[in-house]
Amino acid sequence: MRYLKLPLGMSDFEEIKQNGYYYIDKSGLISDLLVRKAAKVTLITRPRRFGKTLGMSMLAHFFDIEKDNRALFEGLEISKQKELCVQWMNQYPVIFLTFRKVDGLNFKSAYEMLEVTIAEFCQRHSFLMESEKIAKEPKEIFQRLKECKAFKTELKNSLELLTRMMQIHYGRPVILLLDEYDVPIAKASSNGYYKEMLEVMKAMLGSSLKDNPSVKFAVITGCLKVAKESIFTGTNNFVSDSILSFGFSEYFGFTQKETEKLLLDADAAEYALAVRKWYDGYHFGNYDIYCPWDVLNYLHDLQDNPQAKPASYWKNTSDNAIIRSFIDYAGSNITRKMETLLSGGYIVQQIEENLTYDYLDSVLWDFIFPETVQGKKKINSSCKMTE
Repeated sequence: MRYLKLPLGMSDFEEIKQNGYYYIDKSGLISDLLVRKAAKVTLITRPRRFGKTLGMSMLAHFFDIEKDNRALFEGLEISKQKELCVQWMNQYPVIFLTFRKVDGLNFKSAYEMLEVTIAEFCQRHSFLMESEKIAKEPKEIFQRLKECKAFKTELKNSLELLTRMMQIHYGRPVILLLDEYDVPIAKASSNGYYKEMLEVMKAMLGSSLKDNPSVKFAVITGCLKVAKESIFTGTNNFVSDSILSFGFSEYFGFTQKETEKLLLDADAAEYALAVRKWYDGYHFGNYDIYCPWDVLNYLHDLQDNPQAKPASYWKNTSDNAIIRSFIDYAGSNITRKMETLLSGGYIVQQIEENLTYDYLDSVLWDFIFPETVQGKKKINSSCKMTE
């Protein structure tokens, strides 16, 4: 067994590259976003622990005008595209925010965490207060945001304000990167303040994404496409990429080829069958995908103990309140389906992508997996979906 420095639980692209951690090259995402699938707003939905935040961190380091990150991308696939790198690498102001920490048992505590998220960004960009190009009034609002003293309407419009201030300061439109946009809504749904948080997030995202000339383009990640809330309604040139799409399938999670190379580099090819049996449970677009969290954790255990057995590392990494509510309400029909999956069989269902958190409790499993004859998709016990 060859020891590899595995980036367990790490999502900062710069930290991984600078400190010699094992990195699977996903830089092709950059050129696909810019050339093949260019859109004003791109929403990418994937399960938790599939590298969304790391992918967004990579994008931020590539575009950020405040940095010179050529060394970080040296030798990666994107570095071969010389003209694209000259045109885009570290040439645009970037706003990169994650809403992962916006959580609370009530609306007040969650709202305060949202205030902190915006305040931390403002603190990192305090130099905007010194810019002679920016007028006094935006600076006053910026200062209140920085101190968590902004009015509610100012917080709702904070992203629009920040994109406008950065465009004025740099003279270039902003690339907006919003990670885990649906976490505040999901947590609110679980804790009983869904409508209040939805109002805030809908206003915040809507004002920054719809007809905002200060934004060059935006990339948003989450676990679920929040459809009927109309957060993205009216957004021009909007593209949604889910696990059923074919656009960015290979960039989140490990492909078969990447997993084989990882095991080979670790001198652990003999474990390939076990890894495939346990962790090759996803099919995104045209790719069979491995859960990276599971694969890296198992390889880490193998490095300590070559006799280590595979385990379900992923299962306790997220809030499973929705799943638990489904099971609580499940009738005999759902129970039979679950038993079929657990016994190694498959069920035939239609996949519904456009879900909303407020609908989940009322319609439960039959809404998500309505019986169908047309548009069939097979779901087997390894969670792999095929036409």
